[in-house]
Amino acid sequence: MASNELPEDFRHLVLVNEEEQYSIWRGDVAIPAGWSVAREGTRPECLAFVEEEWTDIRPLSLRRRMAEVRS
Repeated sequence: MASNELPEDFRHLVLVNEEEQYSIWRGDVAIPAGWSVAREGTRPECLAFVEEEWTDIRPLSLRRRMAEVRS
């Protein structure tokens, strides 16, 4: 079943990896290795969370390297 065919209250997960990159997954799918749950909610709730939290889409390792260069 495609995401657009799911009921409005279907649970989704916001996953985050060690590079602080985010992904939205269906709540009934296994979480892949290297990812952890940052939030659970409806798809619109999860999208709003990602929009608020993921303000810099550069991987964490790149942000750290760039900060070192500037120091």
